[in-house]
Amino acid sequence: MTNRIVLPGDVVAEGRFRIGENVYRLSNKIIASRVGLARIEKGVVSVIALHSFYMPQKGDTVIGIIEDIGITNWSVDINSPYVAVLPATSIFKRNFDPVKHDLKSELDIGDVIIAEILQFDRTIDPILGFKSREHGKVKDGLVVEMTPSKIPRLIGRKASMLNMIQKKTGCKLFIGQNGRVLIHSQDKAMIDLVVKVIRRIEREAHVSGLTDRISKMLDEGMERRTK
Repeated sequence: MTNRIVLPGDVVAEGRFRIGENVYRLSNKIIASRVGLARIEKGVVSVIALHSFYMPQKGDTVIGIIEDIGITNWSVDINSPYVAVLPATSIFKRNFDPVKHDLKSELDIGDVIIAEILQFDRTIDPILGFKSREHGKVKDGLVVEMTPSKIPRLIGRKASMLNMIQKKTGCKLFIGQNGRVLIHSQDKAMIDLVVKVIRRIEREAHVSGLTDRISKMLDEGMERRTK
């Protein structure tokens, strides 16, 4: 049975299934290693953690917060047990000179950035870089955090949930794979509504019929705004 809550030690499945995330094999049984939602898909058994931290992956796009400034790099909080490093060359390129260039003039402590994880193998800190137009310092918007494992539910299949939220509220959402969401809008009431929607998705990600409930919540929020 899939889409059920399991605890560490619970039997998720038996038989010749492949092993996915947060499970292990014991004889012919596949056992949950974390609290989460059991899932069997395309012959793979896994458990989607209900509460988790972000584990960096090369190629992920993340929303980070500058937490320290060094001589040649910035230390970046990426909502993970690992502190990421953004090299000064990401901004100054090959012309970087630690004597001539002041890192604080470009990014100060507390600044928010969007970046890509270029390297990570658990033996070194994650290395960040700016590789596209959307990467760099965030100049405006509200950052909201949610459990990283719930991010796929916020996006939805083929971005259905994300598109619905943006269309109904007029807000622009940028979603980091590390569990941070950047909300852009000039309408504070709509930002507040989106934050409430994100919190509900986080609470009810494992419950069926969520899309319909969120759609109704958005419609009701819009109706109250027009009265």
